[in-house]
Order: sequence, then structure tokens, then C-alpha cells
Amino acid sequence: MNDITRKVIDNLDRINAIPRCSKKEEKLARWFADWAAERRYPTRRDEAGNLCIKVPATAGYEAAPTVILQGHMDMVCEKTPDSRHDFDRDPIRLVRNGDWISADRTTLGADNGIALALARTLAEDTAVVHPPLELLFTVDEESGLLGAKNLDPGLVDGRILLNIDSEEEGVFTIGCAGGQETRIRLNLQRTAAPSGLSYLDLTVSGLRGGHSGIDIHKPRASANVLMARTLQAISRVTPIGIVSIKGGTVHNAIARDAAARITSAPEHLEGVRQVVAECRETFSIEYGAGESQLAVRLNEAATQSAGVGALTAADTRRAIALLLALPHGVARMSTDIDSLVETSNNLATIVLLSDDTFEILSSQRSAVMSRLAEITARIHAVADLAAAAATDENSYPAWEPSLDSALLQRCKAVYRDQFGKDPVVQTIHAGLECGLIGAMKPGMDMISFGPTIENPHSPDEKLFVPSVVRVWDFIVHLLASYTT
Repeated sequence: MNDITRKVIDNLDRINAIPRCSKKEEKLARWFADWAAERRYPTRRDEAGNLCIKVPATAGYEAAPTVILQGHMDMVCEKTPDSRHDFDRDPIRLVRNGDWISADRTTLGADNGIALALARTLAEDTAVVHPPLELLFTVDEESGLLGAKNLDPGLVDGRILLNIDSEEEGVFTIGCAGGQETRIRLNLQRTAAPSGLSYLDLTVSGLRGGHSGIDIHKPRASANVLMARTLQAISRVTPIGIVSIKGGTVHNAIARDAAARITSAPEHLEGVRQVVAECRETFSIEYGAGESQLAVRLNEAATQSAGVGALTAADTRRAIALLLALPHGVARMSTDIDSLVETSNNLATIVLLSDDTFEILSSQRSAVMSRLAEITARIHAVADLAAAAATDENSYPAWEPSLDSALLQRCKAVYRDQFGKDPVVQTIHAGLECGLIGAMKPGMDMISFGPTIENPHSPDEKLFVPSVVRVWDFIVHLLASYTT
């Protein structure tokens, strides 16, 4: 690890020492504001909490156009079932394994802490020459780009934006999908528990999960989908009642775990065990090596939930049917770009609330806004058929690519000069803040790139260390190219 890489990773480690789940970025924002104050860099924050730090130009670059370095302060907070990590208190612990850095059974936070670490290191390094810089650090990106959606347009002055939130070095992203979340609520009824029933705990676990946009086309299972299939299979051999159910954690991660407590007649227990074993074998065949740690388990409940009733048989069937009917995964591939997902949705979270409302969150994405409306309408139609209420929230626009972008041409030339090859130029099936910022600031020329990160939004997230210095070298030469 060279000196520059070490400095960047050290700054990432400092950032990761500060808890920063979505909506809890205040401590990190104050930490950056204090750092800026020590260097007499002007700072501003808007009402949403977004932070802008203005870094003066190097001598000779004062007349060059201002360049915005942009990333988000929050991270997806996911951990393995055996982890005791407290995201509200504990620092993320970095684990080095050869050329890769990961975390100890949690998400790493390189998405998007690496952008903040690179920006801070660039501002601290007096050997780097650059035009006026604006370090724009947004909040609440992972909850639906909410910081960017509520950005005060006057927070930044620049019209050139480098979004450091893509996850494959050597790839320039110039467009992204739009998104829409839909929350479904089905009112159900619980009945008093008859005596003599068995209480059974059903779990689906060990799945890889991943980013609900970038990884949605990969052979990865949704725990929520597998839970629905298993419950349906059990209900075919014996009447069951759902006591509780919960799966998934956030809108933009594929559900890795799901758990349900159900009631069943004791005499059918062996039959239920057989069904669960058959489901486990079926799922293992379907997903193969892509989900090598997949587990579907059934255990008699340690506590029998005395006095706690289950959903009625009819409402249990309604809940299972609704889950099965809702789409999950790729809906349509792009007709313009090979191997690019155009439209998809993620059956993100499911939970039976304390008031016996079954709540489901679906997250839709599409590069074509009419297709986004189409799949959202389909989800509403399924909800209507189930007599459930569906409410849309947290929508954001697609970022339309521009191959004529002056920034893109400059970036391609700098990359070619620096590394002797052309970068890949693409659009992605994920949401980026560029779409919202561009709509809010007409004339903004934008590009997204970053070091290589695998498995974001899951505890398997890892950062490829050699890619960090390549991104550093690219940014340094790009900024130097603006000399006047």
C-alpha cells in the first residue's frame, strides 16, 4: 500500500469510527465542519443537512471553473445474524485480506465513505493542484436520495460535478435509473390461540443479498420470496396461522434473512418438516453456487407464545397470496444497451405490525419513466386485488445520459493519457444523486466514477485497494487539466 492509498484508507477508517446510518449523519457532518474550520475553509449547510465545504484554488487556478466533488455521508447498515455490532455506537472495523478491505460481519461503508475519504485527502494534500473545489456531502442517500431531493440549489456554485459513487474503477457512469417505492398495507385479523397447537419458527437465512439495483439480475435469492414459497408449500399440507413475520431491512438491499412464527397441529409436525426440507433442496438446486450458504430451517418455538393468537386461516392465506403475487427481480432488459437491466423491482421488506397490519415495501427502478409507472401500476393492481392499500413514496428521476458532455470528453482524454486505454462508459440500473442534482441545477455537467467495490449493501461489501490509487491519480490529473 503506497503513501497516498494509506492516507485515503486512514481517512476512511476515521470516517467509519463515526456512526452514520441514514438519518444519523449529524456527528459526521460536524466532524467535517470542524475539520474545515481548522483550515479556514468556508462551509454551508442547508435545511436538509447537506454540507458544502469550499476549498480555495491552488495559485494559478483561481480563474478555472469550480469543480464539485460529491458523495453521501450515510451508509447502509447491514450485519450478519451473529454480529453484535451496534450501528448507533460502534465503529466499523476494517479487515484487510490481501488486496481487499472488508468489515467484521457488517457493511463496510465504502459506499460512500470512500468518496468522503478521497475528497478530504485531496483537500489536505498540498502537492495536488486544483481549481476552486466544492466538497458536497449529502445526507440520507440510501433512504431514497432524500438529501439530494431536498438540496438547496444555492448550496453550490459549480457547474462541473464529479460524483464518486460508482463502484467499478475504469468505468464512467453517465446515466442511471429512476426509482419509486410503494408501501402496501393489508389489514388482517388475529384469532385467539386454540389450545394444543404447536408454535414453529421458520427462518430463511444465509443469503448473499446485495444492492437491489446493481445485483438484481444476478442469481441471488430474496429471503422474502423464499419465505412466501415455503409458507405456501406448508399450507398445502396443513392449516397454519401466522403469528409473526419479518424479512429484509432496507429498500435498496435484497433481503438476506426472513423469519416467521406459525401455528400448526402437532400431528402434522413431521409433514411440515418434510415440506421445509423439500423447499430447502429445491431452492439449493435453483440457485446453486450463487447461494451456497442458503438455509431454510424449522424449529419448535423455544417459548410457546402462550395466549398469543395467530392470523385467521383465511387471513394467513391472504397474506401468503399477496406476497406470492407481487413481482420481484428483473422485469425488462434494455433494448438499447446489451446486458443492462431496464426495469426491476425489489420485494424489500415485510413485517406483521403490532396492530395486525401486514406491511410490505417494494422498490421499483427503471431507466424509462413510463416503464417505472407501468410496474408501479402493476404493484398497485396486485394490492387492489388483495384489498390492500398501496401508497407511493420516495420517487426520483432517471439521469438521462449525454454522450456530448464536455466533462465526459475531458475525462476520457485524461484517463487515456494516464492509463493508456479507454474507460468504459455506461449507464447503470441504480439510483444516483446526479439525476436529482441535474434536474435542480440546469446546465450541470456530471459524471460518476469510483474505486472498485463489490457486494455493496451487504456484510460481504469489500473495497479493492489497488483501485483506490488509480482513482486518486485520475482525479489529480483531471483537476490539473483545468489550469488557466
